[in-house]
Amino acid sequence: MKFFLDTAHVPDIREGVSLGLCDGVTTNPSLLAKEKGDPRDVVREITKICDGPISAEVVSLDSEGMVREGLEWRKVASNIVVKIPMTVEGLKAIRILASQEIPTNCTLVFTPIQALMAAKAGASMISPFVGRLDDIQPESGMQVIAQIREIFENYDIATEIIVASIRSPLHVLESARLGADIATIPPAVLFGLAKHPLTDKGIEQFLKDWEKVPK
Repeated sequence: MKFFLDTAHVPDIREGVSLGLCDGVTTNPSLLAKEKGDPRDVVREITKICDGPISAEVVSLDSEGMVREGLEWRKVASNIVVKIPMTVEGLKAIRILASQEIPTNCTLVFTPIQALMAAKAGASMISPFVGRLDDIQPESGMQVIAQIREIFENYDIATEIIVASIRSPLHVLESARLGADIATIPPAVLFGLAKHPLTDKGIEQFLKDWEKVPK
């Protein structure tokens, strides 16, 4: 399973790349709004740090505007994936961009049928939001991932499943168990995955024992 960083914060992305744990990046208008400078410049810098897929989202609500914005994003760098919301107009835009071999990430997916529709429209990736689903009904998010995985395997659908809105290490674990292609993870969660109190305790004990060795 690939690890994407769900952030637009450049220092966190540099750290993720240095650890070998950043196979790509997902951004959105809210994340980009938190950063200083022009969003295009921020995304351009990200594409230079991480050579994997970098999702940049459109903000238009009509398909024509989405396509226009998507084409503009693609001018920023060749590894840009155009992020488009799961709406009827979004499906139209995905189909148009797919016909031009431009990769897309259909975002704000909440049901398996939405995922199937996006895949049929030609989306390269789909992003189900598990954390937001869990907010409505606990543990429902990963059930949706399991259903999407089953449907895609039934029909040999190549669209990649990005588990989004990840809130905890358990979401990452279940994503891997269910065979999701990608988990896009907030920096705080990603960097916390390496931590365990028994690891810290073990290191502390080893160092104490090492101090007893005659020098």
